[in-house]
Amino acid sequence: MKKIFLTGRSEAGKTTLTQALKGEEIHYRKTQYTSTEDVAIDTPGEYAETKRCAVGLACFSFEADVVALLCAADEPFALFSSNSNGSLNRPLVGIITKIDSPHANVPMVKQWLTDAGCERIFLINSITGEGIQELQDYLQDDLPRMTVEEAMARQMQGKRDWDPV
Repeated sequence: MKKIFLTGRSEAGKTTLTQALKGEEIHYRKTQYTSTEDVAIDTPGEYAETKRCAVGLACFSFEADVVALLCAADEPFALFSSNSNGSLNRPLVGIITKIDSPHANVPMVKQWLTDAGCERIFLINSITGEGIQELQDYLQDDLPRMTVEEAMARQMQGKRDWDPV
């Protein structure tokens, strides 16, 4: 199973999603530190919101197989810049939470994540479980194993390690 790194604003639903992925009872818990348990690396939202702390997120991303930009469907502005995937050597996916919010604007948030460079976007409601199985299925698919020589040959062709052969 792939390990997923979650980053996003405070109260976007990172910890709730982590609980839902593990099948735990959902309860509010403020993330005070980076947690690298089980399936997900859960980070405090303040890291993504503060430029000085954002460098720490880059370090934690190397411990994951997939990086996920997480946005609530009712967020008022985009937190992530265009082409955020440029500095990553991991697949970048987007996760839109709180899709049932009365103030949700899913098409707008989907556009923000697409502009950020997300290869795939998941629509999630952690409370009802909508979209959780699709994300779990994605995480179940193991990344292809290859030798250093195979990886170097793919790089010479301009392909990333996780691109289909």
